[in-house]
Amino acid sequence: MPGAAYERVVIKNQLITVITAVHAPGAHYLPQAYASLTEQKLPDGWDWEWVVQEDGQSGDVVPHLPDDPRISFGQGRPGRAGMARTMGLARARGEVVRVLDADDVLTPGALARDLSVFLDHPEVGWTTCRALDLLPDGSTVGFDQDPADGPIARGDVLRHWKAHGHRAQVHPATLCVRRHLLTALGGWMALPASEDTGLLLALNAVATGWFTAETGLLYRKWPGQVTGQAAHVDETERAARMAVVEARARALAGLGWEWPEPEPAGLGLAYAGATG
Repeated sequence: MPGAAYERVVIKNQLITVITAVHAPGAHYLPQAYASLTEQKLPDGWDWEWVVQEDGQSGDVVPHLPDDPRISFGQGRPGRAGMARTMGLARARGEVVRVLDADDVLTPGALARDLSVFLDHPEVGWTTCRALDLLPDGSTVGFDQDPADGPIARGDVLRHWKAHGHRAQVHPATLCVRRHLLTALGGWMALPASEDTGLLLALNAVATGWFTAETGLLYRKWPGQVTGQAAHVDETERAARMAVVEARARALAGLGWEWPEPEPAGLGLAYAGATG
């Protein structure tokens, strides 16, 4: 049973922030992402907000966004997806933050499943779920290394990632995380790519996670996506990214800090003595 340490992480704000980084070439997919949001059925009393942050300052994104008061749009100097998401985090009002890339699509019930984990398991700091690749012809392809439905122990993602050619068993594009834990770790890493994997490994170093086996995301594969470009697989850059991602995760684990922090030992006894 969760103890006193978990009472400090009870969610009081019934709002989930969906955060999306977008660059102009992928903006035309935003209406499909939005449609998948409007189809979400949330627990009673809950609502969502959509924080869309452009990586750049073009005029090509706004025309693809509907007029909806739940949408918050911002722009900034180009710095890749990690910087855009972290800048967008400044406008996040929910205590729970869900990633949704501009070209991806949520499946029905995805947000409700994320929220149910946090509401039922206060010891869990972050969640992921099954994702299917969405191919240009409309077909989907699954991943053969999904873990079992349920909790993910600290360090498990790093071990799998290291043993399987720097590929995690859970997809960072499906990440849902408690906002204060996300900000405590500094948001997304300042990398040209793999910034989401870096955050995932950092979260796994300090907090218990969760994997939902039901599909929650369609991950679009298309010629213009950033991860499909030649620069993404440049060996020199990739080696540097992987090195700093691993070093950060190991450094966090080595510090011994965990989330949520246990109740300080002896606190209750000291209080009782003072009143006696």
